[in-house]
Amino acid sequence: MIPLENIIEAGKRINGIVNKTAFAYAPALSRITGAEIYIKKENLQLTGAYKIRGAYNKIATLSDEERNRGVIAASAGNHAQGVAYSAKEFGIKAFIVMPESTPLLKVVGTKSLGAEVILHGDNFDEAKAYAIKYAKDNALTFIPPFEDENIMAGQGTIGVEIYNELSSIETVVVPIGGGGLIGGVASALKQLDPKIRVIGVAAKGAAAMYNSFHNKKVLNSQSVRTIADGIAVRDVSEFNLKTILECVDDVVLVDDEEIAAAILFLLEHQKLVVEGAGAAGVAAIIHQKFPFFPGEKIGTILSGGNIDVQMLSVIIEKGLIKSARKMTLMITLVDKPGALMKLTDILRDVNANIVKIDYDRVSTTLEFGDANITITLETKGKDHQERIREKLTESKYDFRELL
Repeated sequence: MIPLENIIEAGKRINGIVNKTAFAYAPALSRITGAEIYIKKENLQLTGAYKIRGAYNKIATLSDEERNRGVIAASAGNHAQGVAYSAKEFGIKAFIVMPESTPLLKVVGTKSLGAEVILHGDNFDEAKAYAIKYAKDNALTFIPPFEDENIMAGQGTIGVEIYNELSSIETVVVPIGGGGLIGGVASALKQLDPKIRVIGVAAKGAAAMYNSFHNKKVLNSQSVRTIADGIAVRDVSEFNLKTILECVDDVVLVDDEEIAAAILFLLEHQKLVVEGAGAAGVAAIIHQKFPFFPGEKIGTILSGGNIDVQMLSVIIEKGLIKSARKMTLMITLVDKPGALMKLTDILRDVNANIVKIDYDRVSTTLEFGDANITITLETKGKDHQERIREKLTESKYDFRELL
């Protein structure tokens, strides 16, 4: 474990620099799960994620000579902004290597903090390998994303804050990619109260740490693919795995559909914008990936809120379809005056709101004298959609549903 005194010292270093984010009761989550759920809102941190804690603590512990050379890091976004912000505070130069697929929001956010961004590689691990080489070639100090005691001590300050807010907490659920966050948090919690259960949550499309934990040895993935880019780590650090095996009780998996559902839930019911990695813990709780009892006090860390706007738009759209609040139909009409009005009258009678409509009378697949109407409706759930289908069938319409 990371010694508790190191984590406490890290807390002193970051005090006044890093926000002590709220650890708040989550009524909507508690209501649907039956447990007593609390959320640590690191998505509201200065840079939109917890990473600034470890980055600042690491840079603060460097020698003057190491800092003056300038620093470099590899990151899919959140560590990048943490390093960039911290370097700016110390008045030193920062270079950040990011995968070429990094969301624009994170690239722009990093540049706005004064760092020079280098886009390289298809994933985090390729970016990291390039950053290490670049550091050697240019005499820069490399700031690791997670495999470092001072980084983990900085992240561990979250565990101390959780315990100080609610010492009776029974389970803490933590997103897990490279393991820096959970290694630090679990180290803190297990030394403060060994009875606290710590659950790690990995993305199914980036399951290296999950596989390594359950096999008790390093098992890297061949590739990663997940909407949770903050935990999309292909290779496992032996140092981090050792810490996790010592102080984490279990690691579970969530898939992208479950993560997307959690993002939408937090947006609608908790009024919080959270990225994929940040929603992983909530996804595990909602989908009961680990056992818990009614009334159990469970905390989870919303590790970041830096989600790409286009990704958020897709998640909202898919979420509306999946929850039966939107449906798209293709309906064949006889192409004559009044046919469309008759259809809209039927939809009005069943209280279906039209949000988009397209009229096609020239497709070569149509019979002569017919037209296809592609229509998107706002609906109020599965029962409402079934009433719409029944009404169209009663009215002898030929229709099919589109995804």
